[in-house]
Amino acid sequence: MEIRKENDLCERLLKFAVDVILYLRTVNNSIETMDIKLQLIRAATSSGANYEES
Repeated sequence: MEIRKENDLCERLLKFAVDVILYLRTVNNSIETMDIKLQLIRAATSSGANYEES
C-alpha cells in the first residue's frame, strides 16, 4: 500500500509540473514575464526531481 502512495505523489508532482508548463504557454511573453516564467518552470519541475532523489 505504501508503494501506491509513493507512486501517487510522484504522479501528482509530474501532473503539477506539466500543468504549470501548459498554463505558462498561455501567458504572453514580455520582458517582465520571461524571467518569472523560467523561474516558475524550474520550481515546478524541481519538486518532482527532489522527491525522486530522496
